[in-house]
Amino acid sequence: MPAFALLVLLFLLPLASADARPASEAHSEPLEMHVFWGIGCPHCDNQKPFLDALEQRYPTLTLQRYEVSRSRAHHQLFGEMAREHGIRAGSVPTLFVAGRAWIGDSPTVRNEIVAAIEQQLHGAKAEALPPAPAREQATDEATGTAQPPPASQQQSISLPLLGQVNLAVQPLVLSTALIALVDGFNPCSLWVLTLLLGLVLHSGSRGRIALVGITFLTTTALIYGAFIAGVFSVLNYVLYLSWVQWIVAGFALLFGLVNIKDYFWYKAGLSFTIADSHKPGIYKSIRGLLDQRLGGPGLVLATIIMASGIALVELPCTAGFPVVWSGLLAEQNVTGLAFIGLLALYLLIYLAIELVIFITALVTLRMGRFGEGHGRVLKLIGGAVMVALALVLVLNPELMNDVGGTLLVFVGAILASLAVMLLHRLLTRQG
Repeated sequence: MPAFALLVLLFLLPLASADARPASEAHSEPLEMHVFWGIGCPHCDNQKPFLDALEQRYPTLTLQRYEVSRSRAHHQLFGEMAREHGIRAGSVPTLFVAGRAWIGDSPTVRNEIVAAIEQQLHGAKAEALPPAPAREQATDEATGTAQPPPASQQQSISLPLLGQVNLAVQPLVLSTALIALVDGFNPCSLWVLTLLLGLVLHSGSRGRIALVGITFLTTTALIYGAFIAGVFSVLNYVLYLSWVQWIVAGFALLFGLVNIKDYFWYKAGLSFTIADSHKPGIYKSIRGLLDQRLGGPGLVLATIIMASGIALVELPCTAGFPVVWSGLLAEQNVTGLAFIGLLALYLLIYLAIELVIFITALVTLRMGRFGEGHGRVLKLIGGAVMVALALVLVLNPELMNDVGGTLLVFVGAILASLAVMLLHRLLTRQG
C-alpha cells in the first residue's frame, strides 16, 4: 500500500508543478506585432518609446517594423494586412497584433494594445489606464514613466452649428485658421462677388440683394467644401507614399511661384486666374439676375445655377491652399468629426471676408471696385505663404506641430511679401 501511494504521488507531482507555473510561463507562445510607420510622422515618433517598452515587458512579443513613407518595399504587405483586418492602408502608424488593428496613437489606443497582448499571452485583460488630461503628462503603462501627451491627443472647441467638436492639436487649428484667412483673400472670388453685388445694387432693393448674396455665398461655400473634402479623401488615402508628399509640396511651390509672378507680370504666361474667355459668360449670367420678372424662387434658382458655374470656373484660382491644408490634416491622421469641425472652421473663415463685403453693400447700398492692383497684392501675399508652406513640407514638416513654428511660417511669409512690395515700389519710382 505505501508503495502504491508513492507511485500515485510521483505521477501527480509533475501535473501539480505544471499547474503551479505562472500564467505568463504557461502561455508563453510567441506573438508578432506588425508596425507600419513613416519618416517624419510625429505620431510614429511619439509611439516608438511605448513600443520599445512593450518588447522589454513581453519577451515573447516580436515587433516587425516597416517604413512605408520613403520606401515602397512594404506597400504590398501593408495593403494585404489591411484587407485581412478590414481596414484601409493609408495613415501611419498602423499596428497589427492579436488579430486586431490600430491606426494612430493615443492613450486609448495604447491601453487597447496592452489589453489585447495580455489577453493573447496570458488569457487575461490588463488594467486600462485612465485617459491623460489635456496639457498634462500621461503615465505609460508599459514603462511606468511619465510621457508627454501624444500629438494625436485631441482637444475640444465650440463651433457654430456644430457645438463642441473634438479637434487635433492646437497648431493644426491655428494652421487651419491662418490658411483659410489667406485663402479668403482670393482675387478671383472677390472680383466675382464685387461684380455681382455691383450689378444687383442697381435694383435698389435690399431684399433682392440679400436673397442673391446669401444664395450665392451658400452655394459657393458648399461646392468649395465638397471640393476640399474630395481632395482630403484622396490625399488621406495615399499620402503615406513618399512620392505623393513630394507632389503636394511641388504643387504648392508651383502655385505659389505663379502667384508671385502675377504680382510683377499679371496674367503673363501661366496664371491661375479666371480666363478672359469665361468673363463674357459671367457677365451675362449675372445680368440675368437683374430681370425683374424673376420672383423669389426663380431668383434663388437662377443664382444657384450661376454660382455653381462660377465656382467651377474659380477652382484653378483656389486649389492651392486646399491641397496643402488637406495634406497637413492627412499627415496628422485627422478623421471623422475632427475633420468636419476643421473643415467648417476653414469655410467660415474663408467666407468671412466675403461676408463683410456683402453686409457692407447691403447696409450702404454702395459697392467699391475691386481692381487689378488689389489682385496683384493679394496674389503676392498668397503666393509667398504658399511657397513657405511648400518649403516647410519638404524641409521641416515638424515646424507646423507647434504654435510658435506655425506663426513663424505665416508671419515670416507675409513680412517677406510686404518687403518685396516695398522694394518693388521704390525701384519703380526711381526708374
